[in-house]
Amino acid sequence: MKNVVMYTDGACSGNPGPGGYAAILIYNGIEKEISGNELSTTNNKMELLAVISGLKALKEKCNVTIYSDSAYVVNAVEKSWLISWKKNNWIKSDKKQVKNIDLWEELLDLMNFHHVQFKKVKGHANDVYNNRCDKLAVMEREKISL
Repeated sequence: MKNVVMYTDGACSGNPGPGGYAAILIYNGIEKEISGNELSTTNNKMELLAVISGLKALKEKCNVTIYSDSAYVVNAVEKSWLISWKKNNWIKSDKKQVKNIDLWEELLDLMNFHHVQFKKVKGHANDVYNNRCDKLAVMEREKISL
């Protein structure tokens, strides 16, 4: 299997409001940028769409290391909250329903196909790819904010 590195980020102005997302896929020194936007969305939805869009762009089963500054996404996967939520019919430990169930289910399907590992990075720090993803996501958001 190919080893792919992916960086992702989402941006939103207001919650809900216009938003953008971006992913950068890196394989064998080749980089591919993916980005998109939605008129009325949330930051968490944009973070999820960034990951989903990046994984959907892969043409074959891969080992993917995903770098994200989203505690929402990284913790849900790495701390197994996502598995618990699904097992409990998408109810969190605080007895509230999980938001973005459709996106979480899509991410689970993609994670069942690819071998995925998440790594948390500090946002707006010195990580070149995280900063580039942020700029791409903000550019996407600004396209529909004007």
